[in-house]
Amino acid sequence: MDQDSLDRSLGPRLSWTPVLPPDGVTLAGCSVSLQHMEAEAHAAALYRASHGEGSDPFLWLYMGSGPFDSLEEYRGSVERNSISTDPLFYTIIPEGEEAAGQASYLRIDPANGVIEIGHIWFGSSMQRSRAATEAIYLLAKHAFDELGYRRLEWKCNARNARSRRAAERLGFTYEGTFRNAVVVRDRNRDTTWFSITKEEWAPIRSAFETWLSDGNFDADGRQRRALLAIREAP
Repeated sequence: MDQDSLDRSLGPRLSWTPVLPPDGVTLAGCSVSLQHMEAEAHAAALYRASHGEGSDPFLWLYMGSGPFDSLEEYRGSVERNSISTDPLFYTIIPEGEEAAGQASYLRIDPANGVIEIGHIWFGSSMQRSRAATEAIYLLAKHAFDELGYRRLEWKCNARNARSRRAAERLGFTYEGTFRNAVVVRDRNRDTTWFSITKEEWAPIRSAFETWLSDGNFDADGRQRRALLAIREAP
């Protein structure tokens, strides 16, 4: 086999330049904004959303830490998150409301253009909301369109059915399950992997934008068409 044939067997060469890591710039949408996490500005509201009256009792089930016994203990966690660069934490703030969730970029690999979103939780008021979907859209759009990443990942505990359903609804493709991947809280965790690649992003972005548009919601804020139905429409 000649050198040209050997080269072709490796696939086409890329015109690729490594990208920059995210720097925590505010990501602003119509119904929500994501701000770099800061303990002084956000800890108390996040604690109310995640630990207060009416909070989701399952919120911390698959997280690596929490729930916390007090605001002060939780504030310490937020302070540590605020100075981390990988994961890079954001506070999620619905329009006209106080902070009600968090998300992060992690496993940030600028050389290969790969980045993950994770450490996600939404308070009860945000769950199944327009703002929650827009928060993920803003993270994906920033990664692909503004930073130039090639691959966006979503991983979760294989037992976490809510997270798996969310990934599929949002347009991520299931790639497999890594068995005995890590030990979390003295328990085995099989990790399920999902991704969106840059080649897949354009129609997924278009579906997000159609779903998020004002015309897709009635006067009571109920969706007219589901995101999955929009994405699968001919």
